[in-house]
Amino acid sequence: MVVQSSLLLLLFLLPVAYSGVTYDRKAIIIDGQRRILISGSIHYPRSTPEMWEGLIQKAKDGGLDVIQTYVFWNGHEPSPGNYNFEGRYDLVRFIKAVQKVGLYVHLRIGPYVCAEWNFGGFPVWLKYVPGISFRTDNEPFKIENEYGPESKAFGSAGHSYVNWTAEMAVGLKTGVPWVMCKEDDAPDPVINACNGFYCDSFTPNKPYKPTMWTEAWSGWFTEFGGTIHHRPVEDLAFAVARFIQKGGSFINYYMYHGGTNFGRTAGGPFVTTSYDYDAPIDEYGLVREPKYGHLKELHRAIKLCERALVSTDPTVISLGSLQQAHVFSSQSGGCAAFLSNHNPNSFARVMFNNMHYNVPPWSISILPDCRNVVFNTAKVGVQTSQMQMYPINVRSLMWERYDEEVASLEENSLITTTGLLEQINVTRDTSDYLWYITSVDVSPAEGFLRDRKRPVLMVESAGHALHIFVNGQLSGSAYGSREDRRIKFSGNVNLRAGTNRIALLSVAVGLPNAGVHYELWSTGVLGPVVLHGLDEGSKDLTWQKWSYQLGLKGEAMNLNSLEGASSVEWMQGSLVAQNQQPLTWYRAYFDAPAGNDPLALDMGSMGKGHVWINGQSIGRYWTAYAPSEYCNSCSYRGTYRSPKCQSGCGQPTQRWYHVPRSWLQPTRNLLVVFEELGGDATKISLAKRSLSSVCADVSEWHPTIKNWHIENYGRPEEHHKPKVHLRCAPGQFISAIKFASYGTPIGTCGNFQHGACHSPNSHAILEKMCIGKEKCMVAISQNIFGGDPCRNVMKRVAVEAICSSAARPTS
Repeated sequence: MVVQSSLLLLLFLLPVAYSGVTYDRKAIIIDGQRRILISGSIHYPRSTPEMWEGLIQKAKDGGLDVIQTYVFWNGHEPSPGNYNFEGRYDLVRFIKAVQKVGLYVHLRIGPYVCAEWNFGGFPVWLKYVPGISFRTDNEPFKIENEYGPESKAFGSAGHSYVNWTAEMAVGLKTGVPWVMCKEDDAPDPVINACNGFYCDSFTPNKPYKPTMWTEAWSGWFTEFGGTIHHRPVEDLAFAVARFIQKGGSFINYYMYHGGTNFGRTAGGPFVTTSYDYDAPIDEYGLVREPKYGHLKELHRAIKLCERALVSTDPTVISLGSLQQAHVFSSQSGGCAAFLSNHNPNSFARVMFNNMHYNVPPWSISILPDCRNVVFNTAKVGVQTSQMQMYPINVRSLMWERYDEEVASLEENSLITTTGLLEQINVTRDTSDYLWYITSVDVSPAEGFLRDRKRPVLMVESAGHALHIFVNGQLSGSAYGSREDRRIKFSGNVNLRAGTNRIALLSVAVGLPNAGVHYELWSTGVLGPVVLHGLDEGSKDLTWQKWSYQLGLKGEAMNLNSLEGASSVEWMQGSLVAQNQQPLTWYRAYFDAPAGNDPLALDMGSMGKGHVWINGQSIGRYWTAYAPSEYCNSCSYRGTYRSPKCQSGCGQPTQRWYHVPRSWLQPTRNLLVVFEELGGDATKISLAKRSLSSVCADVSEWHPTIKNWHIENYGRPEEHHKPKVHLRCAPGQFISAIKFASYGTPIGTCGNFQHGACHSPNSHAILEKMCIGKEKCMVAISQNIFGGDPCRNVMKRVAVEAICSSAARPTS
């Protein structure tokens, strides 16, 4: 997700030779041809190389021409001069995978990426280059990406920096256009472009540049302790059609596949390990229906209009107070029209070209021949797929435990100094964890020892999470949020006569990825740290001697690795479940489940920490609960913003954590968990993500592209009836019809009900045509359903079918 502007390299790779890439005011030009280009963001480090080809093929099948990705500097140069282009960071392999299936690449070179990625894609060592200042006219820093608001904030230095960036990029003579998104004053020949939920009001800063939408937000990211955001596909399709009808010629979905923030790559801070983004392809690589299929049909409809769209500007005709027609009539005789209804509340019956058209609320109908509707953004004809996590029946995990040592912290301290240090300056982000350790001497004569009124410890931290240990025991925890990283802890503590050791474990939850000079933002305990309730009143500990230990002892011993896990004595058996205590390492071994379904770990019984499989980090986990409010009913109608259409209220933001199958070996896979707070590891389980049921809800007047071909080419064929299409996943079959109605059913998938009009044959017909099959289709026809259950009423077929992986029934 981008909230600023970006410098992008349009890099088009073709499987055959090409003559070049240029542009004019209408479109990007490839091999001398103007093109309407549909693109989707897939970030290579957020999936595995074994997933790439399948993801890219699904993108092509979904009607995409282009794959867009950032280049993640901190993944490629983790330390100065040490480069990494292997595994998930094998950028060349990713680009070749795109080329292999015949798509183009839109390469966003950054180096700043935002993207809810740790430190915005910058390596943390960059912060410590002498004399550096991020994202301004600063010699040690120069080069840039996503700069709009920062340019304004930096004034003349920002403006000169933008000009320098553009000159530098164009001077590389790549032979392809460069783009800056959300940079209104992008200098020629760089194209300025738009990001947002809607971009139909955007125009480029020069009349000879094409209109480009570099980020059409398909959903929104999630943060620990927040809800899950959804964007209805009807609204997303409406936004895209609005952009195209205004003359837009390049659209990129951010994201098309969001993927996973493996390891410690999530930024924010507080961004979840899942980066699903409600994208057309979900985190696990499975298509999300109806979003994927409905957009695929949209792309087909747009491509039918392509020649007219790139040949001329639209003529806008008013069809009502909130209704318009955008008509593209080319000199060669081609004609395409977009009929829009911006009223979010009611249908509009409009007259266009001497014909009547009914346009649903908040929608656009596309007519590739200015006559026949082949697609309406609000009429979803593809199935809705309901996914579910199924527990895998594997032998119970035999857990072993190792307790992180708190008692010996001071003996292994890295630094001892007066006062409190900023966390990242100490850790350089090599660990999420930093210990702040000091001591307090208590006289046996202290009053609180007699009256048992425990002193109060107050700690202020710049974030992100904080655990307070007194004499080796957890005394409390506190957390910031993405909106306010700062922490103010206040709690009673148990002190004894003599020397008391106070150890504060400060925890980073991803470094910031956006904001003016965010490299200067602080993390960790900066104080004040004050003890109240003593005979002397208050004791300020801020400026006394503090010792620091970087990271955890278990990290130093590499307990998460295949080699390190064998370097200590682990407690076994019943000892594991006896004490659900903080700062505990757990390990278990498991065999890889059979099949090809995507896998996930159910971490709902745990608190907060990290998890690894065979030494590879699944990412941070945190069973932080979303607020119980905000999850109201969701309608596609009306302007979308991220607070709209939320789910997961009162539930953990993320319970399931993606386990790539390519990380597994057939037997004895090592699972290591580090738990900060205390959880029940015996309830951790492995699950597979699979299709549970499919639904369809299609009217007898649903527009179809096949009928447009009949009209356009004059074939003497009967018009094709709309059809209900149902498809289970490969290896599954339709085992039951949960609901079926031909008539006027009401409700949505999972909650269908019979309406006033219903054909009693509906259920039996769907069973006969679909049971036992992986996929089936049923024409919406009176002949199929044995007559008209209600004359002069537009009827629909609504159906919900159960998908099963069990053996098919024998006939």
